[in-house]
Order: sequence, then structure tokens, then C-alpha cells
Amino acid sequence: MRKIVDGAADFVVAPERVFGTEPRVLDGARSVLIGDLKLSLEAGERELWLIRMHSLALEERVAMVEVRGSIEEALVEAREVAHA
Repeated sequence: MRKIVDGAADFVVAPERVFGTEPRVLDGARSVLIGDLKLSLEAGERELWLIRMHSLALEERVAMVEVRGSIEEALVEAREVAHA
């Protein structure tokens, strides 16, 4: 039996576990919004971008975290960067 692993599907539920706040799902489950911080999976789910939202049209890319293992590990690292 094959096991299909979809990192993007876990990305929808993992931010709530890590940040403790229910995220708003954006961009077809490739991005979530927590407060004014947008977390976006890019580059084939290998990069997690932290983007500060200043308004609906103004975004500031703050940092990028490499997704090496699980998406949850990358989110923990992103939380540390966001709160630094």
C-alpha cells in the first residue's frame, strides 16, 4: 500500500498548533495569515516565507525558513524568527 504525504495539507493545520491561533487560509492552502503575518510555502514547498502585511496591497518579506524536515519544524523556526 502506498502512503501519500502532502506537506501542504499539513500546512493548513500545523500553524494553529505552533502559533496557538487559528490561521486564515489563503492562496489555495499555500499561505496562511496569522494576525498581520503571512506564512507562504514556495519553491515546491521547500521555502517558508514570513511576510508582514501592512495593508491589503503592501507586503514586506521579512525572512525565509528552509523546510528541511516536517513543516511543523519549519513553523517553529519561523515563530522564533517572527518573535525575535
